[in-house]
Amino acid sequence: MLAEETNDRAWQIYGQRQLDRAYSPPVPDRLGWTPWDGIGPGAEILGDVSGRRVLDIGSGAGHHAVYLAQAHGALVTGIELSPTQHERAVSAHSGVPDVEFVQADVAEYLAEAEPFDAAYAIGTLAFADPHRSLPALRDGLRPGAPLILSLLHTDLHGLGPSTEVAPREQTILLRDDPPLPTQMWVLAPRLWEDLLTEYGFRVEAIDLFPHPDEDASVVQQLIRARRLPDRLARVSSRPRSTRAPAAHAAVGVGAILLSEQGILLGRHQRGTLELPGGSVEGNGESFEDAVVRELAEETGLVARTADVELLGTLVDHVEGVLRVTVAAHVHTWQGQPATQPEESVGEWAWHPLDQLPNGLFVCSAQILTAWRPDLPIDHPPARFTAFAPASRAGHGNQDSSTSLC
Repeated sequence: MLAEETNDRAWQIYGQRQLDRAYSPPVPDRLGWTPWDGIGPGAEILGDVSGRRVLDIGSGAGHHAVYLAQAHGALVTGIELSPTQHERAVSAHSGVPDVEFVQADVAEYLAEAEPFDAAYAIGTLAFADPHRSLPALRDGLRPGAPLILSLLHTDLHGLGPSTEVAPREQTILLRDDPPLPTQMWVLAPRLWEDLLTEYGFRVEAIDLFPHPDEDASVVQQLIRARRLPDRLARVSSRPRSTRAPAAHAAVGVGAILLSEQGILLGRHQRGTLELPGGSVEGNGESFEDAVVRELAEETGLVARTADVELLGTLVDHVEGVLRVTVAAHVHTWQGQPATQPEESVGEWAWHPLDQLPNGLFVCSAQILTAWRPDLPIDHPPARFTAFAPASRAGHGNQDSSTSLC
């Protein structure tokens, strides 16, 4: 059975179970993007939607659409593929002014509808193939329209997002009923950003929201994107030749996390102790994104790009290869560090600054002394170029001050 057919069946059964219980969720007093009350922003991230046509993707029981119409004056269309979910919305909210509920496939519906001024999906878009839904949303939104997506990042079993565009098995849980198997596209934030960019959107922010219970593993991601204007004719570019350039540089990041217990260091399989970090991926990944990704992959800790302060670049040479390392300071994070499966660095522990261990990895030692020149650490020299204050907030360029550390 195809993934979307599996999901159609699951949501039809889910909706029927809720109809049998005669359950309709109350209209909220706030638009929430996570399953947890008071976590994250509200409807303000959609912008001013008064009098504007807004699409609720996978509108379910319809309570979010009704809230947006009644509290913010939006003209809301709730699109829902499941007949039983659509029945729930119509039976509870039929006749609410400025709200209509449509039972249809979103891609097929948008192919015939007038473009919308905004669209959002609360936990629903991951049940559809993004290679089908995103181009339909691009064509179904006006240029400049916001698209807000709430999506699963880490499930209740602690399984994090995928780095390939493929569905995986998840389940829908409802009280004591048997779980419903589904197929979901649970994708890494960077992958969602790549897909949205590919299909004509600009991603403005991606936030991760861990479960308020620290013992729970679930993490939701919230993506704020905007439909780009239709492109004019583009200026061409071409490579110098068909031969790949010779590799001559390596670019990576290293992250400083300082707690009351000290600096976070892990042990590499080859014996060195080092900061969280690694190579920047060659897909346009920003330094801040690389820090957040490496931190999650290596330690399980969750941070936001807004929590990452870039300190500067370190440049040295290793056997003729130019090595560029961007030093970063992560100010806030969620979770406890732990060894991750299939990672080369583990045994994470906090080390007081006045009791740092021997055997530090050279890059980590260079980062630490660039950050705190008073630390008594020996290492080969590297050229450190500090970022200007604007860059430390995530923007701008390097300043001109350099030193050897």
